[in-house]
Amino acid sequence: MNPSPAVEPRNAVLDRTWSDPPGLIGWLSAINHKTISVRFMLTTFGFFAAGGVLALLIRLQLTVPDNKLIGPDFYNQLFTMHGTTMMFLFAVPVMQAVATYLVPLMIGARGIAFPRMNAFAYWIFLFGGLMLYAAFILDIGPDAGWFAYPPLAGPEYSPGKRTDFWAQLITYTELSGLLEAVILITTIFKMRAPGMTLNRMPLFVWTMLVTSFMVMFAMPSVMLASTALITDRLVGTHFYNPAEGGDVVLWQHLFWFFGHPEVYLIFIPPLGFMSSIIATFARRPIYGYPVMVLAIIATAFLAFSLWVHHMFATNVPELGKSFFTAASAMIAIPTAAQMFCWIATLWAGRLNFRTPMLFALSFFFILLIGGLTGVMLASVSLDLQVHDTFFVVAHLHYVLIGGAVFPLFGAFYYWFPKFTGRMMGERLGKWNFWLMFVGFNVAFFPMHIAGLRGMPRRVYTYPAEMGWGLLNLISTIGAAILAVGILLFVVNVLLSRKRGDMAGADPWAAGTLEWATSSPPSPGNFPRPPVVGSRFPLWSKDGVAGTVRGLADDRREVLVTSVNDAVPNHRAVMPESSPWPFVSAVAVTVLFIGSIFTPWAIVWGAVLCTPPLVIWFWPKRGPTQKNIEREVKP
Repeated sequence: MNPSPAVEPRNAVLDRTWSDPPGLIGWLSAINHKTISVRFMLTTFGFFAAGGVLALLIRLQLTVPDNKLIGPDFYNQLFTMHGTTMMFLFAVPVMQAVATYLVPLMIGARGIAFPRMNAFAYWIFLFGGLMLYAAFILDIGPDAGWFAYPPLAGPEYSPGKRTDFWAQLITYTELSGLLEAVILITTIFKMRAPGMTLNRMPLFVWTMLVTSFMVMFAMPSVMLASTALITDRLVGTHFYNPAEGGDVVLWQHLFWFFGHPEVYLIFIPPLGFMSSIIATFARRPIYGYPVMVLAIIATAFLAFSLWVHHMFATNVPELGKSFFTAASAMIAIPTAAQMFCWIATLWAGRLNFRTPMLFALSFFFILLIGGLTGVMLASVSLDLQVHDTFFVVAHLHYVLIGGAVFPLFGAFYYWFPKFTGRMMGERLGKWNFWLMFVGFNVAFFPMHIAGLRGMPRRVYTYPAEMGWGLLNLISTIGAAILAVGILLFVVNVLLSRKRGDMAGADPWAAGTLEWATSSPPSPGNFPRPPVVGSRFPLWSKDGVAGTVRGLADDRREVLVTSVNDAVPNHRAVMPESSPWPFVSAVAVTVLFIGSIFTPWAIVWGAVLCTPPLVIWFWPKRGPTQKNIEREVKP
């Protein structure tokens, strides 16, 4: 519906207020959550493509026995960079990127909490990833595995700067993840539209709330571990040196206390994608909403209680192994509860098999296989037999690609109209799905058999007499088909972005709040934030019970509400666009890169960081006073 002449000027003022400034300086100063989110998504998919190319090189090397295509040193860098890219530069960041776009829209907010910090987190992430790839191109890329176990990653067995770059990257990019977690938690708790109580939040918002809390507890562990590693290497501490009282197993405890929840940081947000897609294409609300929420929370708690199942091959006490075996098997309970809720929803619904739905349904098949092999690996006796074999590689990829990447692609098909205002091509989408589905299973299922036949992981070649050649050839063919499928996705995005059908505000007739605003949304999201009356506001007669009045149009004013019931509390003014988050990120990057070469870089880097941070946070008396005056009950 076109706005009335009387409303048009007001909307224009609101759009100008929330828009990012033009020009290069404006581009570097952008803080609108949608702008930052799109940059985040493009960057993470860029790293995903780079990691995929590395994976194809690995598969080419393993296609035939005794292959001399790639030497062992470069191969070590390849599989280290592949794992590091996918785990630290793609999987979790892309979920946070999608969330920073969608969560404010889903909860009826005009913006996101701490928008400048959001921009700072993006620049930190970008510079950290580029730093790692610059090192790789200069032949000083990490080569000790994405897990970097000491003593292999210690100064004795990994001389040079390769592991130093890896350790600094981990600390650096995880800082970005922590900042994003703080931003999302604050946004979800304090910026929901009136009426959107906790038990009316979309399930995707619940998954991001739980994931963000997990990030807050898990990521400091790996940041601590990597900082201790680099101080062992650069200034001679002995955290992981048994000869001086250190312990290499300490690394494994710290790393896997992060590493196993990391799997669920990747896995839980797609549960929200699944719920959104299934509800829309089954044309009914998800069955068992309270069960779904409790299952998400239970999964998060259990994820922190089973990291030791990665360490069954170490000297962990036998009683401990029994406990962690039981805890590992228990994770199947909340997962199964969610599966039953989705199946019940599908059973009672009127299904529409569009491309997003196909990606969502593939989750059931692929994750089922990954889950079953996970239960097998929870058993100490079997785990000891296949611990360092391709069976684990197959399990890991079935869980992560089936549990995260397929739902993520479905989510992009689902929300692409909201991002761009255009629909993605349906025919290309179905080709994209089937090539990915077939290619993935052809690539990774044979790895189960290769692993059971004893093929070890992390070796750059193998002798012909071992009999693994045919299985590896099939895997490489599958990887090529999978790559073609992903390439079709890119083609579809590029074509649809220019020539796709116009979408309108709600092309799927979905029920959640992000579809209540235009596609793509205006800079301020909602001309007047809605008042929510039900869990699926667009499917309920009284779902949108009214709109919020009284917020200023000429300032970035948002409504702050209470944590539980979203009762309006006060108004607050968001900061204006600023280049100082970018400048601060550059200064912090110089500090981190310099510290790889000399500890004095921390001192001089801190001096360099001080001016931009001071200017960034310097209070402005006039506007601040006005902000305080505006923080009154609406």
